[in-house]
Amino acid sequence: MKDYTEINPVRTEIFRSPLVSFLYERGWRQSFNQSGFPGPAEVVCAPCYGSGLFSRKFVKSGAYSKVIAFDFSENMLRQCYDYIKQDNNISTINLGLVRADVSRLPFASGSVDAVHAGAAMHCWPSPSNAVAEICRVLRSGGVFVGTTFLRYSSSTPWIERPFRERISRNFNFFTEEEIEDLCSTCGLTNYSKKVQQTFIMFSAQKP
Repeated sequence: MKDYTEINPVRTEIFRSPLVSFLYERGWRQSFNQSGFPGPAEVVCAPCYGSGLFSRKFVKSGAYSKVIAFDFSENMLRQCYDYIKQDNNISTINLGLVRADVSRLPFASGSVDAVHAGAAMHCWPSPSNAVAEICRVLRSGGVFVGTTFLRYSSSTPWIERPFRERISRNFNFFTEEEIEDLCSTCGLTNYSKKVQQTFIMFSAQKP
């Protein structure tokens, strides 16, 4: 694998705050649009993180036999549960909420069809450990779909790149090439991506 630095994000614990969990879908996530986040309508895979925005959409779609919403933040999971209780169109029969560390997932090897990590990778203490763990739990043919912020994209002017390097020091912001390399090093293939401004949506498959 190419050399790169993993940073233990200083703001990882902020997502365990009840206030941040409450605000996450009430303005925080909408601010992602400024960085090119395509929005939930363009993401079509399953399980999820955060306050359960995508997990609820996956359940409503009826396309999945089981959806597990997992997050390291207990307050994000509580917020997700509150949203579920308020929505009469969500069946909880095939939905589970689990507090888990993405680097130590509580699932058997080869037991998961798809993993979706929405705007989360840049907050993980060790993305390489996390992607390797995701690869472990995916079945053969299973898909990992992720969205995250880039340190800079291929369209970022060279003059801006040193500035973006400085402001991204507290998060694990990668380049397009580093994300592809990370996926392939952890054993994933068929990598594809879509980049909008400094936001990337990518997918990779377990052979």
